[in-house]
Amino acid sequence: MDLELSEEQKAIRLRVRELMEKEFAPLAEEIDETQTYPQALRDLLAEHELFGVPLPQEYGGLDASLLTMSIVMEEVARVCATTSMVLGAQYLGSTPLLVAGSQEQKDRYFSDIAAGRSYVSFSLTEPNAGSDAAGIETRATREGNEYVLNGIKCFCTGGDVAQVYCVFAKTTNRETDKEDVTAFVVERPTPGFSVGKIEQKMGIRASGTAELILDNVRLPLANRIGREGGGFKIAMQTLERTRPTTGAQAVGVAQGALDAAVAFTAGEMKSGRLSGARQDIQFLLADMEAEVQAARWLVYVASAKVDAGAPDKAIFSASSKLIATEMAIRVIANAAQILCGHGNLRNHPVERMMRDAKIFKIVEGTNEIQRLVIARELLGRW
Repeated sequence: MDLELSEEQKAIRLRVRELMEKEFAPLAEEIDETQTYPQALRDLLAEHELFGVPLPQEYGGLDASLLTMSIVMEEVARVCATTSMVLGAQYLGSTPLLVAGSQEQKDRYFSDIAAGRSYVSFSLTEPNAGSDAAGIETRATREGNEYVLNGIKCFCTGGDVAQVYCVFAKTTNRETDKEDVTAFVVERPTPGFSVGKIEQKMGIRASGTAELILDNVRLPLANRIGREGGGFKIAMQTLERTRPTTGAQAVGVAQGALDAAVAFTAGEMKSGRLSGARQDIQFLLADMEAEVQAARWLVYVASAKVDAGAPDKAIFSASSKLIATEMAIRVIANAAQILCGHGNLRNHPVERMMRDAKIFKIVEGTNEIQRLVIARELLGRW
């Protein structure tokens, strides 16, 4: 598989890097401290066409590959992980419509999503169904030409600001059957639909994580995504596409921490406060660089395999998320160690990166779930 980046991909990497360093880096600390994401920055993301990276060109998107998306997410997360989550929520929420939506649904939503006029959110997790997606309890009861939805969703990224939600519900009373899950589009406002509490988080603090309440929410049949009972497959197809981009976010945050550690060490050596003979720090930096590079290229390979529909795309998708997110925790911790007291200061980027990186081990399926996916794929070959 030829993984030489195209000139277009190199150009978008440079364009996003320059944008992030100029416009977002100066505000990253303030975003974290205030736990508020400025509308002006959302407008900038829309102006630079970043909300529409995976969407078809006919709707104002870039119709870009998953590999290109991963490159974008990496560069964004290197400077501001919260911004990468703002973009990630838009990608995650629109993917069910991308893979299984009707033409009418795409025509209705994609132009506004790509332009940043509408925010979309993915809603699968529930208080009693986290890793076990087939065990969700939200019910969608068919009544004539409508479905009536009742239930509570939690940990919905971007749920506080979204106008469109991809919601998964059971269409029968069986508890764990995957064929009972159906996907729906829910718009806000819709009678009976409301946003509950907004969680207070350790990291990614300006990206809202919301509870959603569905109380006799009536939806027309046109709001169903795909066939009845096809929701679990849609959810898994969605996560298979977004796990490499989560890995890319982790690579980006780790690269940001590594950059800070290298700059600090070089400055200390230049000033004479640190001897150039300190092999312990040199070896640590070398290991960090090697880990970041290895994870980066695994993410790229996984992205390319998903793009190509390769038979082993599921195992690579899960592996890229697993390896990259575990790597990020180690690399950022080592960066903080190299920075000594500076890495523990609340206003230092590496301290923020340490808090931000944790969530990537949880979203898009915990790393324990990734290990299950990998093992089942391996054993399923026998």
